[in-house]
Amino acid sequence: MLRRDRLFLAATLTAVFSADLYFILLPKLRSLGRPHSCSCGPGNLSLPRQGGLATPLLSNWTSVPLPDSATPEPADGGSKLEKLFAHTLYNIQTPSLGPEERLLQAEQLIEYYRRKVSRWESVTEHEVTYDPDASWMKFHLGINRYALYSRDDPAVLQLLKDMQNMAVVSADYTQDEKALKGACDCTQVVKPSGHHLKLALKMKNFAKAMFKPMRQQRDEETPEDSFYFVDFQRHNAEIAAFHLDRILDFQRVPPVAGRLVNVTGEVLQVTHNEDLRAVFFTSPANNTCFFAKCLYVCKTEYAVCGRPDLLEGSLSAYLPGLSIAPRISIPNPWTRSYTFTGREEWEVNPFYCDTVKQLYPYNSGNRLLNIIDMSIFDFLTGNMDRHHYEIFTKFGDEGFLLHLDNARGFGKHSQDETSILAPLSQCCMIKRSTLLRLQLLARSEFRLSDVMRESLEGDPLRPVLTEPHLLALDRRLQKVLRVVQRCVRRLGEEEVITKDFIKTYNPPSHQSV
Repeated sequence: MLRRDRLFLAATLTAVFSADLYFILLPKLRSLGRPHSCSCGPGNLSLPRQGGLATPLLSNWTSVPLPDSATPEPADGGSKLEKLFAHTLYNIQTPSLGPEERLLQAEQLIEYYRRKVSRWESVTEHEVTYDPDASWMKFHLGINRYALYSRDDPAVLQLLKDMQNMAVVSADYTQDEKALKGACDCTQVVKPSGHHLKLALKMKNFAKAMFKPMRQQRDEETPEDSFYFVDFQRHNAEIAAFHLDRILDFQRVPPVAGRLVNVTGEVLQVTHNEDLRAVFFTSPANNTCFFAKCLYVCKTEYAVCGRPDLLEGSLSAYLPGLSIAPRISIPNPWTRSYTFTGREEWEVNPFYCDTVKQLYPYNSGNRLLNIIDMSIFDFLTGNMDRHHYEIFTKFGDEGFLLHLDNARGFGKHSQDETSILAPLSQCCMIKRSTLLRLQLLARSEFRLSDVMRESLEGDPLRPVLTEPHLLALDRRLQKVLRVVQRCVRRLGEEEVITKDFIKTYNPPSHQSV
């Protein structure tokens, strides 16, 4: 019996020693023979002082060591947003812009502007001003092959202020609602208008903005039994999406500002559209209300009302007209079925991306990577309604994607719809610059919820998002990083992380929105 115990003890010790040798000592011995590509500290990334961005490693996906020159001071109550925009990653030098890299030339836009103003003056009693230095003009002239605006463009900050304060001289239905002529097909599951209730407002200096009124209170969540395609469009989601897009350094959402609009003085009394006038009424509480033009919601219970005249809403800056800056709308390869029971191929085929990669224009260039950027953006906001995307035709296949119509985001802070990340999880590709910024925003010095909170404080309708929505951004960011981590473990960094920008420069001082 004693002999058997000794044999058992010896076997146990041998097994423990073998495990130590295989799992601990052997990997360390192997690592000694490998050349070191970076100094490995507690983080997983390093940015060189000069040259390109380093390739992320896998040891810790939420910690990003910075170059010595950009390491922030300890938290001292200062602006995290300013520190973020001063960081090396937010000062990537883009190529110099020639005429072909700019969407519009100044002479072209000014001539177009003059013709518009002269026609408008002949049909309105409201005073309009011709201002070649208007902020919206500068915004349009700043659009280029890489983004809608540059990181430090003062015209964008001025445009936000103008949309918040400038006098409205005209209100009308948007072009897509005019095209419906009030006749909606009520047999369709997904209807083209109605709950949207969006209007086109024109300012004194001829700036134009899309107005989406408040339909839900900040603390209301989309009911769990509601389909994404019949969800309300939220004005605060449009505002928050612009700020998030800017923080992610995409610059693909047109500027959006919140505003209290007087629906009597700034809509009813300045519109020339009799159809729009006809949907206004006074509620039993003596509030001024209006409802959508579309027949299936031409009922007072679908109306929005001022208190008694003032109504919250988002104002999104219009892009240049299609006659001078044509855009095309392209179906999203990961579009949803928009039916109660149907499912798309990507929802049942885990290898769907292999098919997409064989198709033009996703078989070369940046288009697929831009789709993946857009899916990350939509996942952070919770927007499941990305059925199409738009691009400027001038820039061709290599142009950036416009992140338009974000009002169905931020509907559920308690739920993370991971299917939105299908392009990332199925294709296992991501831009290096996107990944580095996401990891930076996961750090306590620049926590995404903190910089979003600070950025949104500059909007007149603050608080734009409730605290649960802000905290959901941090949770979702971690989930994005875990998807990338799984891809790298399975395929390797070279296969997953794609190089893009290579050079940095010292920035001018930044302002925060």
